[in-house]
Amino acid sequence: MSHATIAAILAAAERSFGARTAVVEGDRALTYGELAARVSARARHWHALGLRCGERVAILDWNTGAFLESYFAAAQLGAILNPLNHRLAVPELAQILADSGARLMLAGRAFAETVTGLRERPGPVEHFLWCEDEQPKDAPAFAPVVVRPDDVAQLYYTSGTTGRSKGVMLTHANVCTHAEWAVRELALTSADRWGHFAPLFHLADAWATFAITQVGGVHVMVPRFEADEAVARMETERITLTNLIPTMLKRLVESPRAREARFASLRLVLSGGAPIAPALVAQVLAVLKCEYVQTYGMTETSPYLTVGILSEELKRLPPADVLRQRARTGRPFGEVELEVVDESGRRVPADDRAVGEIRVRGATVTPGYWNRPDETARAIRDGWLYTGDLAVLDAHGFVNIVDRAKDMILSGGENVYSTEVENALYEHSAVLEAAVFGLPDETWGESVNAAVVLKSGQSPSAEELQQHCRARIAAYKTPRAIEFLAELPKTGSGKISKQVLRARKTRGTP
Repeated sequence: MSHATIAAILAAAERSFGARTAVVEGDRALTYGELAARVSARARHWHALGLRCGERVAILDWNTGAFLESYFAAAQLGAILNPLNHRLAVPELAQILADSGARLMLAGRAFAETVTGLRERPGPVEHFLWCEDEQPKDAPAFAPVVVRPDDVAQLYYTSGTTGRSKGVMLTHANVCTHAEWAVRELALTSADRWGHFAPLFHLADAWATFAITQVGGVHVMVPRFEADEAVARMETERITLTNLIPTMLKRLVESPRAREARFASLRLVLSGGAPIAPALVAQVLAVLKCEYVQTYGMTETSPYLTVGILSEELKRLPPADVLRQRARTGRPFGEVELEVVDESGRRVPADDRAVGEIRVRGATVTPGYWNRPDETARAIRDGWLYTGDLAVLDAHGFVNIVDRAKDMILSGGENVYSTEVENALYEHSAVLEAAVFGLPDETWGESVNAAVVLKSGQSPSAEELQQHCRARIAAYKTPRAIEFLAELPKTGSGKISKQVLRARKTRGTP
């Protein structure tokens, strides 16, 4: 069934599955009827505080029932939910709140120190609420809000190439269409039990909030990913499917507990957010004993653009070829229009050799960036979203990414832009020049590296510069390795050549 708005998804689930279990959180279980009542109570409370249609609500929490409820409560009000990355530092979060203009912020009490830091800074937030608090019983009802499918439902902030975060707008139509396509592509049913292991602030997991609700499945909330605990929850909660980034998958399959588990209920594990090695895919299949599907997507596309679901023809290939195909980026998801084009906009041949940029269009593609018309115009041209990702296309229609957007590092499923990290390094008084670049990493996909030239007479250690960065940007953006050089390689025009730095490190040149 097609649902035009997020609120309509929950309303339909309440009607069809009201007595069925919707959410499992620790020892507590909620039916769809109870979930809908809790969502309504949150929406009434926020409305009583003055929140209205189109206004922004920020949330900072682990994977909790309150987080899931907030996605639907904001939608009932016609408000825009702004999920916050809990790995960010206070200055970064403050910048996001200022840009979104959020009037209301919810937070789990585990983030009390962060909330204190934010309250000490000037900003737009008028009301801070704890996620764990029960909603007032006497908040009055409000007239139903008429929300159009093209109205913005969520704002997800991603690092900008200029060092400033930018808010990706997703509409109700974006989110609901993605849910419908996921139901069809992944054969989701009311028998499914989704494990919320990846963070709910990230679309790697958030999309399942809507797709699983649409079919009346069960949401199993797991606050934070720990490999042994994940195995235990998969077993005890009879989880049927989930999505994990490769770093999580690697830790999961190497857990001693995983090698002892049966995974009797698990039917499918999805993975995306970083490249994955065929060897890890083989390990996943052997340990988890279920189907594996590689995905590729972007925040800007709700998120999936491709899924590596193999056709019967591909499954009949020799085992080594099947394994390689499973590790590829995949074929287009749902009804996404995807092309791999050269610099002149012509499609590259499907020969698995010609490299081009992925461009996409369709109902799940963002209308643009919050208050950033210039950046929107640069990204979306003639109706196509240009991803900045370089790829090849094979004869089976499977895409495989070969490189990322210039200077962007994908580490542990998180985008890290080199300019942002360089800006942090340049704030240190001893740094003369800095270049940040990614290198392949077995654990994280890519690791953040930096080459630095110091000012004359200065001698800070790498550890001192790393500590300096952590005070300004998230820990995962901080360079894992900093090398000091007498000078940085330059191009003919005088620009720092990161290509030379990468090649030098890859070759092990001193």
